[in-house]
Amino acid sequence: METEIIVALIAFAGSALGTFTGIAVNSRLTNYRLERLEKEVMLHNNFARRMPVVEEQIKVANHRIRDLEEERKVEE
Repeated sequence: METEIIVALIAFAGSALGTFTGIAVNSRLTNYRLERLEKEVMLHNNFARRMPVVEEQIKVANHRIRDLEEERKVEE
């Protein structure tokens, strides 16, 4: 009977160790993935902030091109 208790305790200890190891590994993986996601969100936000500026610059360039084309037509 004493042997069975010892075997049961060893099995329990091994099982608990495996469980806690799995939890620790999963926790680290989750933290890593969250950090990566945060970096991607930051990059996206930076892009989203810059995009209206680029759109405005394109509008200005298109107006300038249109003005130059009209000037050229008048000269011809």
